[in-house]
Amino acid sequence: MSTTPIAQEKTAVVLGTATPGGGFPVYGDAVVEIVNAADPSLVLQPKNTKGSTENVPMLEAEQLDIALVQGEVIHEAFSGIGRPPSKLRIIAAMYSSPGMYVVRADSPYRSIGDLKGKPVAFGAKGSGLVILARYVLEGIGLDQDKDFQAIYLEKAGDGPAMVADGRAAALWGAGLGWPGFATVAKATGGARFIAPSADEARRILAKHNCLRPLTIPAGSYPGQNEAIASIGSWSFILARPTLPDDVAYRIARALHRNEAALGVRLAQARETTAANTAAAAPRKDLIHPGVLRYLREIGLAQ
Repeated sequence: MSTTPIAQEKTAVVLGTATPGGGFPVYGDAVVEIVNAADPSLVLQPKNTKGSTENVPMLEAEQLDIALVQGEVIHEAFSGIGRPPSKLRIIAAMYSSPGMYVVRADSPYRSIGDLKGKPVAFGAKGSGLVILARYVLEGIGLDQDKDFQAIYLEKAGDGPAMVADGRAAALWGAGLGWPGFATVAKATGGARFIAPSADEARRILAKHNCLRPLTIPAGSYPGQNEAIASIGSWSFILARPTLPDDVAYRIARALHRNEAALGVRLAQARETTAANTAAAAPRKDLIHPGVLRYLREIGLAQ
């Protein structure tokens, strides 16, 4: 892959994100801005992809240096579900991704069950959000394709307009500050959010122990006056197996020395902290050795 010197002192690093209109490109742009400003020896370059499910094989094929990957895709890759266990490594925890549906405020839908048989936009074809939705629905005995008129988008940004004009009853998404949710709320004069009920959450967690309870704080989206309890996982920045230790170290150092600036640049990136990377990684050995070096320096790893 790249990570090649530019003008003898700069190292180019290609960062894979996702389709335009979703949360990953927005987050990727913020990371690129902060890291490039903090370390002049690095030149991070964002690249739109189809999303998490494409980012993993592209990293393994060394077509990307680092990439944004959603939690369920990471779980399947590291666990070797349907494939050999991946040798990719963690650069940083991005943010938690509680999943939920958004519907028009004037719609009659108030529960996941109300959406059965209805057209639902589950996200871009390559997005990890599609897999998170599948896990959530499997946990309550529903099938994404059989129990709903499932819509898979070419671009994440296509979903909000489908809810606004009635082509879709609901849009599935996840995370704080997710662009699709904000767009629906603004475009339709208000929105309602649907997450698993307490009983549904218990059933989902019993079936999929890679998921965890997460909360969307009140005021995260226009018209959302109360906190919403949901289910989800952490997304991570992953690296190709051959990313040099020194490059991973420099990325981690630039990112975490400037956590406050990143959080100001993008609200959901406030969760991108060295402490969260150390705590959220499924296993310590999955963290890139270069990142572990930095975590040891600041007292977060041994």
